[in-house]
Amino acid sequence: MEKIKTMTMEWTGNSLILIDQRYLPIEEKYVECQNYLDVANSIKEMVVRGAPAIGATAAFGFVLGAKEFSYLSDKNLFLNKLEEVKNSLSKTRPTAVNLFWALNRMDKLLKDNLPTKEINDLVTILEEEALKIAYEDIEINKQIGKNGEALLNDGDTVLTHCNAGALATVDYGTALGVIRAAVENGKDIQVYADETRPYLQGARLTVWELVKSGIKTTLITDNMAGWVMKQGKINAVIVGADRIARNGDVANKIGTYSVAVLAKRHGIPFYVAAPLSTIDIETKNGEGIPIEERNHNEVRFCHKTRLVTDDVNVYNPAFDVTPNELVTAIITEKMVIRPPYEINIVKLF
Repeated sequence: MEKIKTMTMEWTGNSLILIDQRYLPIEEKYVECQNYLDVANSIKEMVVRGAPAIGATAAFGFVLGAKEFSYLSDKNLFLNKLEEVKNSLSKTRPTAVNLFWALNRMDKLLKDNLPTKEINDLVTILEEEALKIAYEDIEINKQIGKNGEALLNDGDTVLTHCNAGALATVDYGTALGVIRAAVENGKDIQVYADETRPYLQGARLTVWELVKSGIKTTLITDNMAGWVMKQGKINAVIVGADRIARNGDVANKIGTYSVAVLAKRHGIPFYVAAPLSTIDIETKNGEGIPIEERNHNEVRFCHKTRLVTDDVNVYNPAFDVTPNELVTAIITEKMVIRPPYEINIVKLF
């Protein structure tokens, strides 16, 4: 495992190339990260997004930091520099727990091997681990798809919110992975995709992915979801997650909570698809999940078009929390978790 190349990212051995998701679907641009600060900026500025993709990207950022400081002869100084690397990367997006999971995994591996390995060997070990995280993510997503597709029937229409596809992961996707797996298993599945204001991940990314995959997809604005449900057009809702608390409360892209409330009102199952690494066993419930507030210009503008003047007050939380009583099941690579979540999630850990 020396390199990896997917729709989302490419590891060359000396740099990390990311598709710039800010320009999709109109332009396919790429950003080459040659050091860990480039990676940190790409995560913070949404070049790459989606919890699993952020985690893998951060792991490669850690490797780039290790390569940058591999000239040092003092292992303690090397360790101190990589603490700075970890801190820089960890400050980019506070809600996505996969970021911290991946960085802690890399940091632990470094400290476990520091006493017995030379610095050049440590860099090699860290690079192998980042690649392992990336390849694991692909296999995990495929297993999530396999576990989740059994919940969908031939002829179902699924509503999605935000983007939990290949672009939000290393490859394949979580929520969209379930849909892909159902289609690959011969089921006729259609999708309604919320546009997902203010960043339009549903419109720009989910629709682009699904159309490229040949899956029948209809784009709707966020405020159409309830009416589409009332018309009987939706059989299931599947979303991803950025962090799941120990009790099954789910932090996901802003607007997810509204979709969950509407699904409950209309008797539609609401599924969350996410790897076990997205479950934060240390956080008791949703109240403990930090919610990122992003730049207010994301709301003042729609892409490059100004909607309001700068003196208009804006509130721009990037995520909301859906309480566990609105979640029908959580689809992971190990199993489909059902209520009571606090008991069944703890059993997994």
